[in-house]
Amino acid sequence: MIFDDDMETLPREELEVLQLRRLKGLVDRVYANVPFYRKSFDDAGIRPSDIQSLADVRYLPFTEKQDLRNHYPYGLFAVPKDNVVRIHASSGTTGKATVVGYTKRDVENWATLMARSLVAAGATKRDIIHVAYGYGLFTGGLGAHYGAERLGATTIPMSGGSTKRQVILLRDFGATVICCTPSYSLFLYETALESGIDIKELPLRIGVFGAEPWTEEMRRDIETKLGIKAIDIYGLSEIMGPGVGIECIEAQAGAHLQEDHFLLEIIDPVTKEPLPPGETGELVITTLCKEAQPLIRYRTRDITSLNFTPCRCGRTFARMHRVMGRSDDMLIIRGVNVFPSQIESILLETQGLTPHYQLLVKREGNLDTLEVQVEVDEKIFSDEIKNLQRLGGKIQKHIKEFLGVTAAVKLVEPRSIQRSEGKAKRIVDMRNSS
Repeated sequence: MIFDDDMETLPREELEVLQLRRLKGLVDRVYANVPFYRKSFDDAGIRPSDIQSLADVRYLPFTEKQDLRNHYPYGLFAVPKDNVVRIHASSGTTGKATVVGYTKRDVENWATLMARSLVAAGATKRDIIHVAYGYGLFTGGLGAHYGAERLGATTIPMSGGSTKRQVILLRDFGATVICCTPSYSLFLYETALESGIDIKELPLRIGVFGAEPWTEEMRRDIETKLGIKAIDIYGLSEIMGPGVGIECIEAQAGAHLQEDHFLLEIIDPVTKEPLPPGETGELVITTLCKEAQPLIRYRTRDITSLNFTPCRCGRTFARMHRVMGRSDDMLIIRGVNVFPSQIESILLETQGLTPHYQLLVKREGNLDTLEVQVEVDEKIFSDEIKNLQRLGGKIQKHIKEFLGVTAAVKLVEPRSIQRSEGKAKRIVDMRNSS
């Protein structure tokens, strides 16, 4: 089932004609209305009239998250503030918050793209959709909410937190679809068991999971424990929020990105040069339809690749391989590049471990060290010490063999790693704590 058949199955040639028309209109608008972009274009020696093909986008300047912070709060708006009907913002934990504005049409487009996404995940207007993403300035909750209402489904605006109550309401309200982070779904599973509730026995059939990187191994764990289809959704606040892309339930083989609204590139994160189709690099997005705050060549920092081969679901939009990590989350341990998702894959393939782990980065002398703390299940934890030591050594060996880095492995007792009701905190950087 497809929500917008005319657009989502558009032949590639027609899609590219549409993208070019929208790109030309976009560069005209930002040059005329956003001083930051006018200066960036002028500094690069680019005029809007120079953009005559989609390939010409490579000549336009990049936009980075720091640019949004530098022009906090409204400096990148392309419309008068009277036309802005909604504002979202990041938490600002690593600096100034990044503010994003929406016109009425932006909000309507967002709702439509989220409705498309929910349908791709297998939802219909007959579903009851439990939204456990946070509401408020975070885009997750309201993005999923508006999409569910646009679809015509029954929407439960639960938000994050109150985990025991969430479990009870999942049972009592009979939700069939849940939207939350993948790590939180496992926390819900644990909490449900403590309350004597088996989520497998509930009507729940689909989970729409995003806002943090996760692996195929975690997908299998979620699907086995909750008895649902686990679908990967992609989005980021600066671009729109959730709904930039999503897997289809037919294939579950990469997120279809909404290419009628977003122009995509993959670049080498070091040289910043575009990479050929299929190569792995950093995803760069240009918003083709955003009115309040359009962004040119926004560097997402997400490391992935794009697949342009036809999908059996019938959608013609490119599929994005599951994000393996962020270029700014990559750890460099003694010259070796390591992503948390790579370690997660090894942990979840090891029997007796839970999906709850943290990576502690420390500095000893002039060298960085990595410690992997991972919870074991109840049965393993009660085992003999020598068996635990043997398991820890096995994990350490696998990390060394597959990733080429030596990591200390600490097996910890069940439920000792703090659970998150939002994004799971995987990396604890202790290098500057002393």
